[in-house]
Amino acid sequence: MSTPANLTLTELKAMCERGEVDTIILAAPDMQGRLQGKRVMPKFFFDSVASESAEGCAYLLATDIECAPVPGYEFTSWEKGYGDFVFAPDIATLRLAPWQPGAAILLCDIELKGHRPAEVAPRTMLKKQLARLAEHGLSAFAATELEFIMFRNSYEDAWSRAYRDLTPANQYNNDYSILGTARVEPVIRKIRNAMQAAGIEVENSKGECNLGQHEINFAYGDALTTCDKHVIYKEAAREIAVAEGVAITFMAKFNEREGNSCHTHLSLRDAAGKPTFLDEDGHSPSRLFQQFLAGLLRHAPALTFFFAPNINSYKRFAAGSFAPTSLAWGMDNRTCALRVLGHGRSIRVENRLPGGDVNPYLVVAAMLAAGLDGIESDLPPVPVFTGNAYTAGLPRVPTTLAQAAELFSGSAFTQAAFGPEVVAHYANMAKVELDAFNAAVTDWEKFRSFERM
Repeated sequence: MSTPANLTLTELKAMCERGEVDTIILAAPDMQGRLQGKRVMPKFFFDSVASESAEGCAYLLATDIECAPVPGYEFTSWEKGYGDFVFAPDIATLRLAPWQPGAAILLCDIELKGHRPAEVAPRTMLKKQLARLAEHGLSAFAATELEFIMFRNSYEDAWSRAYRDLTPANQYNNDYSILGTARVEPVIRKIRNAMQAAGIEVENSKGECNLGQHEINFAYGDALTTCDKHVIYKEAAREIAVAEGVAITFMAKFNEREGNSCHTHLSLRDAAGKPTFLDEDGHSPSRLFQQFLAGLLRHAPALTFFFAPNINSYKRFAAGSFAPTSLAWGMDNRTCALRVLGHGRSIRVENRLPGGDVNPYLVVAAMLAAGLDGIESDLPPVPVFTGNAYTAGLPRVPTTLAQAAELFSGSAFTQAAFGPEVVAHYANMAKVELDAFNAAVTDWEKFRSFERM
């Protein structure tokens, strides 16, 4: 029998017949990177879904974070009747979902009628960039380091408290602490083992700087599979937290301390599987790598919206916080937006801009699009930066969602790389969030003004 990461339909059917699996989770990532879909019974799955597809309301790619239908999307609207799109199963993603008894999970691509790929679907956007890369005889490998903060409160309790006065799972900085992480090991162990049982290879878990902050890291793999595993892990971790009576948040900046990052590692290989980021001397960055880095740096301002997609995301970019504020690349330098690390075959670029709230498909698609432009345009190498990038006179990371959205929508590069339809779609996503925030009256305003203004 194959590993749970690669269940065949025959194996799944046998497990269903033996009563080991009675639920198939059919899911697709939405614009925010969340899994949306249905739980399907085995008979219906094998009679209909596996051989054909399933349908779902197209509004799932045209809502705000609250899942409310909002105006401004050409993709679908009230005027278009909010019809259905197609959940097209990718059987290669079929695996057990051990954190839910009797369940398997299957990711889908989102298609339109006639099995046309939905251009604005995040998984489709990444596949498009991977296809461009393949035209150069290259493939992409990636890993994401996703941080979260754990609280002793349940999600329901946190909601009822308006997210105030929550009890973090640790009361002090537990970065690399074995003693501190032992306090949350019952929950973290369940997450690690559930992922391992689902065929998602875990490398390690560790404490981080903020109170109750932790990170679980997974094996490096091909870019699409890495993103698929990322969204499954994020969903599973929250479901396990619910079962354990705790809450975890992946929001980029929960409080004034360190934010949650999603450092994204990326490298390219040629058709023979040989790494391309290393020069023939065996330890220097190759010209192709330097072009790739140059593309990343040139287009980082226009792509920051994909690396920091929410209003809260920009509060993470603070000097001295291990989140970048300057656009530069450095060798093993954590003050730079792009950190180059690894030895020999493992040399790679770590993008330190993304936070825990990102959609991984959009992050990797953006990195590939920028790097490909650097290669195709034969951009000259950008000198390596040494020193403290926080205090250097370097180009700065966009500081607000409004600024990042304007750079994204006004860029000739993003229009060419993703297409006008995609750019307009995601620019509207930013507008929806900005409009909602600008209409809200915050606690800060009340405490600042209620009596004294």
